[in-house]
Amino acid sequence: MTRRERLMATLNGRPVDRPAVSFYEIDGTLDVHSPDPFNIYTDPSWHPLIALAEEKTDLIARRGPAFVVAPQNELDTATETTVEYRNGSRITVRTTRIGSRVLSRRDRRDPDVNTVWHEEHLLKDVDDVEALLQLEPASAAGEIDTAPFERLEAEIGDRGIVMVDIADPLCRAASMFALDTFTIIAMTERQLFHRLLEWHQAFVQPFCERVAQALPGLLWRIVGPEYASEPYLPPQLFREYVTDYDRPMVDAIHRHRGFARI
Repeated sequence: MTRRERLMATLNGRPVDRPAVSFYEIDGTLDVHSPDPFNIYTDPSWHPLIALAEEKTDLIARRGPAFVVAPQNELDTATETTVEYRNGSRITVRTTRIGSRVLSRRDRRDPDVNTVWHEEHLLKDVDDVEALLQLEPASAAGEIDTAPFERLEAEIGDRGIVMVDIADPLCRAASMFALDTFTIIAMTERQLFHRLLEWHQAFVQPFCERVAQALPGLLWRIVGPEYASEPYLPPQLFREYVTDYDRPMVDAIHRHRGFARI
């Protein structure tokens, strides 16, 4: 079996010559020669693992879907972004003005760690959420850009498959808060938190439907349900905040012969 055949047989529940093995995000697409100082994979310590993955594992190359030209949305137009470099780190500050209210977010990326540290989160209390909900949700009306997936499939070939990577409404909502603020608001302000999830769902669901239609038959990774797993939230809220919002996404993926992975 080729590696692609092995993965597709696995997804379809058919017999395989051996269990499929994936190194998760070590997926055959990492650039070890990039001059970007924030690309950790140029460090030689990574190279044996990356070579092993590319030569031996069943590659699952991931890409986030995007528009050819992203439609404007009110959150973007209300936000000003500045970038500065401090002690080798890249600091990105986003300032959002909604009426008389100012929301701010500060992220830090260090050159030797593949993590973005959210030093200040956009939403800090109930009033910030109410302000955000005054804005119209993002539009999913743009043309889906399939070219990156087509190029990636050609690059991976028989070594593996391509996977669509997408965040669910809970991921988008929860990541706007510090974790302690998120858990408190999600448990004590359930009606408000549902309004925030619905605000994100107004974009995510039609976007997911359009991507699934444009890119049928692919594996998908839906990220975000972990925010409602224990010990952060109880099982009842997992059903409310994940099941009810992710089920329509999974249905859309299945309608277009895709495979939903949560």
